[in-house]
Amino acid sequence: MNIRDVAKKAKVSTATVSRVMSGVNIVKPETAERVRKAINALSYVPNLSARTLSKGRSHLFGVVISDITNPFFPDLIYTFNELAEQHKYRAVFANTNYSPARMELCIHSLLEQKVEGIAIMTSEMSPNSILMIAERGIPMVFLNEPGPQKNLTNVVVDYKSGMEQAIDHIVGLGHKRIAFIGGPQDLRSAVLRQSIFLKALKEKGIKLDKRRLTSGNHRVDGGYAAMQRLLEQNPRPTAVMTSNDLTAIGAISAIYEAGLQVPRDISVVGFDDIEMSRAYNPALTTVRLSRVDIATRAFFSLYDACNGAGTTVSKRKVKGAADKMVPTQLILRKSTAAPTS
Repeated sequence: MNIRDVAKKAKVSTATVSRVMSGVNIVKPETAERVRKAINALSYVPNLSARTLSKGRSHLFGVVISDITNPFFPDLIYTFNELAEQHKYRAVFANTNYSPARMELCIHSLLEQKVEGIAIMTSEMSPNSILMIAERGIPMVFLNEPGPQKNLTNVVVDYKSGMEQAIDHIVGLGHKRIAFIGGPQDLRSAVLRQSIFLKALKEKGIKLDKRRLTSGNHRVDGGYAAMQRLLEQNPRPTAVMTSNDLTAIGAISAIYEAGLQVPRDISVVGFDDIEMSRAYNPALTTVRLSRVDIATRAFFSLYDACNGAGTTVSKRKVKGAADKMVPTQLILRKSTAAPTS
């Protein structure tokens, strides 16, 4: 089945079929409807890659994420994909599983597919991969990377504001024995969140016991194991801030298993505001980070870079304000309360 079969059935030229599939408005409505009926009747699926590559454009964007099983990413993926479809692009997603080596494989695959731009929405970096992209002059989008640089846009998350709001809340409730469960220390985003937490706590005049600073793997099991270590301390913390919501959920499970209650015995605060955090019992107090905002800024950064909006980030006017910070906001729910001891 090919475009000629569609044209024959609709009694039009192949050029008319192409115009209809491309959304060009110069085709008469009745003719366009006849073409669409022919496409449906024949179950025709156009080979977009072949069609666009023949014109020198793939209309593909690559998106690299850390962990497809992490509920943080679905909103980001969905939004990016919707924007791509609206602007006649396709999105190709790749999952690194927090592995720099696997990231190299992902980048190789995306380059083989002739993507026009790549959004790297993960912290694990491979210098070789970045060099490969840069040598081809392909626009890139990063999260919280130094910039601007040629062909590179930096989407910055305002971790500082969100973390300060969380600490203000915890300290305002009267907590002094505060712990922090960070993420993998080889991930820059995890290190950044932890350093901001430590700085904000210091500014509040609270000295952190080094025993109350530990790390997980940004997954539920890592939060569970880290919380078990914190519960061995005497006196134990009365409040725990975590680097992401999955870690917080794991921590709450460990607290309950120890026969304690949240927030009566220990308050817990997450970061990200994934969907699960609202439905968990107790509903999780957390810092909201909009994946929709991140995806929107990332998409329009690539789209504008590939469609004549400039050659360097510093000169590019990016729709969606890609050069501005993505805001964060503390969301109060049921997992925090004043300390009882």
